[in-house]
Amino acid sequence: MDRIIYKIAPRAQWADAEAAGVFEGAPIDLADGFIHFSTAAQAKETAAKHFAGQTDLKLIAVDTAKLGAAVKYEVSRGGALFPHLYAPLELSAVVWVKDLPLGPDGAHEFPEIGG
Repeated sequence: MDRIIYKIAPRAQWADAEAAGVFEGAPIDLADGFIHFSTAAQAKETAAKHFAGQTDLKLIAVDTAKLGAAVKYEVSRGGALFPHLYAPLELSAVVWVKDLPLGPDGAHEFPEIGG
């Protein structure tokens, strides 16, 4: 499985997490009982499907080695395995946080990412 997984979050939501020292999850995460993540191969589709047209987003890279058994790969969209975290995200597992701007074509412009 991928060593680095990705979370997309609105800037204000991520700022709250940084202030608290932990990310408890977005409203959808809290409702589902786990924090949704994407692999490098899934992140662009996740942005297009769930964050279309949204500005002021952050892309958060997370090291799965620091998450332990709380991260599980489970079948989701189209039968693909997606990483889900069954615990709050400790910020010590975050590798980096970058802006995720909209490009002129309306799609999000991703930095180079990889697993």
